[in-house]
Amino acid sequence: MRILVVEDFATMRRVMRNLLNDLGYARISEADDGSVALPMLHNQHFDLVITDLLMPEMGGLELLRVIRADSALRHIPVMIVTADAQREKILAAAQAGVDAYIVKPFTAAMLENKIRELFCTNTSKT
Repeated sequence: MRILVVEDFATMRRVMRNLLNDLGYARISEADDGSVALPMLHNQHFDLVITDLLMPEMGGLELLRVIRADSALRHIPVMIVTADAQREKILAAAQAGVDAYIVKPFTAAMLENKIRELFCTNTSKT
């Protein structure tokens, strides 16, 4: 499985990569905001996008909306990871078509459960 982690904070990208590696996911790419992620999504194949909600340039909600509006990308599951658990932002993400939402801080087990829910536990981790 190829995963794109979109997060503006380098330390959090490293934490996400390490958690995903520990869970057996090795094919991970990184982008520091949505404007960097979009060309990557158009030029490479990804099975999952994990994005922060609040980022400069293009945040996760805007990235999600662009993905859902693009016929070539709309099939990709998107998980939003954020420290901001405000109800209106969760509702906005749900209305925009987010597949999963996880609030920081989170554990590897929480992340693994969300990924399994998205892929019905039959995911190949290659």
